[in-house]
Amino acid sequence: MDNDAKKTALRMIPYGIYVLTAQSPDGARVAAATVNWVTQTSFNPPLLAVGVKADSGAYQLVKETKAFVLNVLGTGQGKLAFGFFKPAEKNGNMIGGEPFHTGKTGAPILDNAPAGLECNVVEIVARGDHHIVVGEVIDAHVAKAPQGRPDEAVLHMKELGPNVFYGG
Repeated sequence: MDNDAKKTALRMIPYGIYVLTAQSPDGARVAAATVNWVTQTSFNPPLLAVGVKADSGAYQLVKETKAFVLNVLGTGQGKLAFGFFKPAEKNGNMIGGEPFHTGKTGAPILDNAPAGLECNVVEIVARGDHHIVVGEVIDAHVAKAPQGRPDEAVLHMKELGPNVFYGG
């Protein structure tokens, strides 16, 4: 296989940018990670599949708690996305300097994200360097309804600059 062709072709798949959050039941440990390999896989029940780096703290906490929130970032929120490229610390009701509140699953919902999807883990496919976490959406939050098409209100990878890629 031509490695450059593979990388280029895979990078042509458009990606939204999200922050996956999880929290231990006692609230002592928290994880927040920018993710982009996300898709809805079912209407009924509503299911999401998220690729999560297998050696990350976020993955370990999601695997342990069986719950997460997929915080949907909006256009112009690149700074927020960059803030969660590395492990974030919890300080009171802030994660990585961003305010949050706890959802039904116990996972943090970022207050500045336009939307959030609370999920219970129903399956994990452990293959490759990112494992596929399948979550059933048990609650949804929209902080501010988008104008126009909802899929046009999402932060996309291309908005992070010409040198930011993930995949390939």
